Amino acid sequence: MAQVEATTERVIAADAETVFDALADYKEVRGKVLPGHFSEYEVREGGDGEGTLVHWKLQATSKRVRDCLLEVTEPTDGQLVETDRNSSMVTTWTVTPAGEGRSKAVVSTVWNGAGGIGGFFEKTFAPKGLGRIYDELLQNLATEVEK
Repeated sequence: MAQVEATTERVIAADAETVFDALADYKEVRGKVLPGHFSEYEVREGGDGEGTLVHWKLQATSKRVRDCLLEVTEPTDGQLVETDRNSSMVTTWTVTPAGEGRSKAVVSTVWNGAGGIGGFFEKTFAPKGLGRIYDELLQNLATEVEK
C-alpha cells in the first residue's frame, strides 16, 4: 500500500489573512466555494477553523465516492489540517503572503492507496483528478475573496 499525494496551488489577489479566514469559515464560505464534486455538506461541530467537524461526500470519479468526516486543526499560523475519521486521508491547506495584497494557497492531500494493480492506477490517476477538483475549489475561493 503506497502513499498517494495530490497538491495544487494558486496565487490569489487578496491578503493571506483574508484567504485563510475564508478557508477556515466552514459555516458560510467553504460550502459556497466547493465544486460540484462535493455533496451532503454539513458542519456538525464548530464551524470556524480549529475544532470544526465537517461532513461531505466527494465524488472523485463517476464510480468513486468518498464519505468524509473531517476534524479540523490549525497546527501553525496560516495552516488548516482536515483529518478524515473515515479513512487515512489528510488534507493540509497552507496560506502564505505572496507580495502586496496577494497570497499563495496550497492544498495537499495524502492517503494510503490500494495495493497491486489497482494501487498503480490510483497512484497514477487520482492525483491528477483530485488536483483538478481542488484547482476549481481554489478558483471559486479566489472569486469569493477578490470581490
